[in-house]
Amino acid sequence: MATLATKVKLYIEANSATWDNTKVSLHNDGEDDYIKSWTYSFSKPTDSQIATYETAGNTAESNYSVDIKRRTEYLSWQEQLDKLYHDINDGKLDKTGSWYTHIKAVKDANSKG
Repeated sequence: MATLATKVKLYIEANSATWDNTKVSLHNDGEDDYIKSWTYSFSKPTDSQIATYETAGNTAESNYSVDIKRRTEYLSWQEQLDKLYHDINDGKLDKTGSWYTHIKAVKDANSKG
């Protein structure tokens, strides 16, 4: 189940805005999370509107976990530039180059839904 924060963020983005801690705050009363304050220029979402973001929220949270995992497996930017330099020198700016094969291996091992 997607968190309220994720679903609210998606609702805000669907209204062409970005998350701003000065315009929204969430709270937990010990049982449920809820929107404590809302000062965006568009209406605060209803519970049914928030519920429509459940699937998208689950996908966003899953993809975020994959992104974090990928970041730990990618080489540093310096190492990636070195691979690109050697691929250019070797005429391998295609799917046979070392940079491409490294990136593809990381993405294949950590695919998004």
